[in-house]
Amino acid sequence: MDTYKTIVTKRDTRVFTDEPIPDDLQRRILQAGRMAGSSKNSQPCRFIVIEEQGQKEAIAKCGDFAAWIPSAPLLIAIAVPEEAPRNEFDAGRAAQNMMICAWAEQVSSCPVSMHHVECARETLGLPATYRVSVVLAFGYRARPPKSAPEAARRPWDEYVHRNRWQGDA
Repeated sequence: MDTYKTIVTKRDTRVFTDEPIPDDLQRRILQAGRMAGSSKNSQPCRFIVIEEQGQKEAIAKCGDFAAWIPSAPLLIAIAVPEEAPRNEFDAGRAAQNMMICAWAEQVSSCPVSMHHVECARETLGLPATYRVSVVLAFGYRARPPKSAPEAARRPWDEYVHRNRWQGDA
């Protein structure tokens, strides 16, 4: 799939088959995250691959809307150091790289917030100086994607302004 089509057709998915993600594809997904740019090349992101069912169930308890994630064959938590505010942007870049790479291989994904920071830190055994920025769930779709035509997005003019903000807030 070409890059543009991969980006514009990617949809978050929360229902997966049980089919595991092959190791070579996991490695490509992780490498896509690893290669994401970062502020001043600080490379703050660390990835925790979660495949063991008990660990998936434990990390799901750390997010308010994460009860569904143990059904995903693969979870990847992105951990970042606490001290730098730019780490969230860098984690987002890594997350998007991984999700786009996966989708290009017909593997669906969905990001999940970990609202209970200490729970996630303890569950994953992170050092006190790190926190989970996001957990990504990956798997093969259990049902066909919904059709989401461009009309389902806000109008172009609400997104794009030239030189100055135009129109209503």
